[in-house]
Amino acid sequence: MSNASIVLTVVADDQPGIVEDLSDALATHGGNWTESSMMTLAGKFAGILLAEVPEDRAASFLRVLDSLEAGGMQIVAQRSGKPARPEGAKEYSIELVGQDHPGIVHEITGVLARLGINVQELETTVQSASMSGESLFVAHARILVPEEVSPERLRDEMEELANELMVDIDLED
Repeated sequence: MSNASIVLTVVADDQPGIVEDLSDALATHGGNWTESSMMTLAGKFAGILLAEVPEDRAASFLRVLDSLEAGGMQIVAQRSGKPARPEGAKEYSIELVGQDHPGIVHEITGVLARLGINVQELETTVQSASMSGESLFVAHARILVPEEVSPERLRDEMEELANELMVDIDLED
């Protein structure tokens, strides 16, 4: 019997037991919690989860998720086909630090999209600079670069963007 891959996004008022409720529903249906990222933001719990559930139990699992929604969670569940990584694509990481101002994420993702680069993961935060107390924007991204984009072109584009935004961008493969 094959497994169904189901991607869940969950938002709820933060309170104890949310992750336990999700893991209980999954375990009850013979499922496996494979990947997730979860956190609390502004009093809300927000998470994304990849679950593997036996195909013959997937419909029942989805019904249980509906009952969790009745209890106050907002859950979006979508079956996943797990797309294959494009042949020749290479993974890079980007670290960015600079004075916070509107538009940084928009500018970076605009360049990446223009080059056909897929953002695999993006984490951002704003924190106080230790010496000046100014707000620093810090970002970490994992990107998947298609074979036709040379490492030199990617580095040149990132350096040009860093200069325009007045931020430091480190690119590593």
